[in-house]
Order: sequence, then structure tokens, then C-alpha cells
Amino acid sequence: PAIGYYDPLNLAEGEFWGQSNEAPIGFLRHAEIKHGRVAMAAFVGYCVQANGIHWGTKMTLGGADWPTGTPPEQWDALPQASKWQIILFVGLLEAFDEQAGPHYTNGRKPGEFPSFSETYKAGKGIPHPVPFDLYDPFGFSKNASPEKKARGLRIEINNGRLAMLAVFGFMSASKVPGSVPALADIIPPYSGD
Repeated sequence: PAIGYYDPLNLAEGEFWGQSNEAPIGFLRHAEIKHGRVAMAAFVGYCVQANGIHWGTKMTLGGADWPTGTPPEQWDALPQASKWQIILFVGLLEAFDEQAGPHYTNGRKPGEFPSFSETYKAGKGIPHPVPFDLYDPFGFSKNASPEKKARGLRIEINNGRLAMLAVFGFMSASKVPGSVPALADIIPPYSGD
């Protein structure tokens, strides 16, 4: 991998939750893939927002315009209700991922988000059918060979690791000017919290 394996606390060698070593490895791999996906979306979102690109509609039903400035300043300008809406939606996705079986520490492939439609068919908490799943919504990899899926996952993990570093680079460069020399003239400073 381009961004190598890094485990300074030796977490992958531990045996947590009264289970074998496989459970922490599944937990850590799932967390790495999930955070890598979020970081890839954050990287693209940061680049798009920093260039002033946004939806053509108003931001709120009350008619508020989209905030301007750097992405951290845009977050500061969001109404409190909008921030809570985002946080609660992510929390619901996390709760759904944790309750769906089998758990990623006990048999489910790390990085695979549970199927909404399968959960609905099994009668496990989804009140109505959902047309798309988060994991492979259009079925592109459904018929792919195991080798192709494994290669795609390696690529996704590498891109996720790089995106995590990039997002932290953006945040560091905006908060501490000069901390990331390559971004010195690209990322404007941010003085907020």
C-alpha cells in the first residue's frame, strides 16, 4: 500500500471484549474503511466548498443562503438545527450498522454496510422499503470476482488513508498557517473554533 499499516499501540494484537484476536482486527479494519470513506467525501466536499460551489437552492426552508468563506467558516455559519440534523443522521446510520447482524467483529465483512432492503425483508426495524443500499447501491460489484473485489478494497483503503491525511492537512494549514508548507498559499487561515 502507498500509505502503510500503522499500529503504534499494537491494538491489532489485543483480545478485547472477551473474544479472540479476530474481533479487534474486524473492528479496526471496519473503522479504518468507514473513516476512510468519510474522509474521501470530506476531501471532495472541502475542495468543492472552498471553490464556492453549492446547490442552486436556498440552504434552509426559511430561505437562508449558503454560507460563504472557507469550509470551517461555512460550518460555523450553519444553523444549530442543521448541525444537529447531520449529527443525528450519522448517529442513526451508526446505530443501524451496529444492530444489524452479523456484526463486523463476528463474521460480517469489515466495511460492508448492512443492506436496507434485506433488513426490511427480515422485518428488523425498517418501516418501509428503501430503494438503494449504501454499500454498492447500484450493484456494480455484485457479480465481480473475489480478486477484483479484494483489489478494489485495497484501492479504497489506500485512498481513504490518503484522504484522512489530506483532510488533517487542510485543517492544520487553515488553523496554523505554515504548518503544511505545500498548502501555504492554497488554504486560507481560519480563526474560529
